Amino acid sequence: MAPQGKSKAKAKAAAVATRKGFSKKGTRIHTRTHFYKPKTLKLKSSPLYARKAVHDLPAEFSEKEKSDARALLSKMNKFRIVKYPLTTESAMKKIEDHNTLVFIVDITANKRQIKDAVRAMYDIKCQKVNTLIRPDGLKKAYVRLTNDLDALDIANRIGII
Repeated sequence: MAPQGKSKAKAKAAAVATRKGFSKKGTRIHTRTHFYKPKTLKLKSSPLYARKAVHDLPAEFSEKEKSDARALLSKMNKFRIVKYPLTTESAMKKIEDHNTLVFIVDITANKRQIKDAVRAMYDIKCQKVNTLIRPDGLKKAYVRLTNDLDALDIANRIGII
């Protein structure tokens, strides 16, 4: 057992500490103008399902077959870029008066990609492409055809009219 004197002193110190309170908290002196959040634990993701269905093409494909398949499986192919032609009254007026077809396209597609996709899908030459993003979040593309092509004939062939 511990000696009586030491335990009395220990008890007295504990009583003083409970009455007074004990805290090591002080104020931290910030020496920089920017506050940087402390680095916290970053866990590796463990997804519940695969984000891609196919990661790579099988090895038994030849190089030409692989490139053809990659073109079909690529994220931005012509079928993803051009969604559908627009058939509103104002779009019909554009076809008749300005030799222009109107399409709803993928929001991430740029003008060059739209031009190539329209050329590949409908076999038509574009003079220029104008785009705008509608208030509902869809991207609209005005595809101006070259002078040797008639937008009315192309619209008939596509099935807009």
